[in-house]
Amino acid sequence: QVQLVESGGGLVQAGGSLRLSCAASGRTFSTYAMGWFRRAPGKEREFVAAISWSGLTTYYADSVKGRFTISRDNAKNTVYLQMNSLKPEDTAVYYCAARRAVITGTEYRETHGYDYWGQGTQVTVSS
Repeated sequence: QVQLVESGGGLVQAGGSLRLSCAASGRTFSTYAMGWFRRAPGKEREFVAAISWSGLTTYYADSVKGRFTISRDNAKNTVYLQMNSLKPEDTAVYYCAARRAVITGTEYRETHGYDYWGQGTQVTVSS
């Protein structure tokens, strides 16, 4: 069992930056692939970014590529999402998720590709 707790959300002006953190419990964190998803008001939860268990491979949604960076520190059981050049359309609740299986194919982009979820942290970008 893995428990995930997100932090770092808040209110920021357009063009600003935020860094989200996701702290994981358990001794097997380093074996899990990790992802970030978000859900904007009235929309479905959507993929944002993912990172392999080693941290060597990362994946991004086209909408955030070049602005967001996912990283992890396995010694701290933490995954991060650095968000720069934020836009009002980035406003959403952001969730981190853990995946037991190695990332293959495109399942990492789907909510059903993950086994554990955090409760989410609100990010609001004002124009």
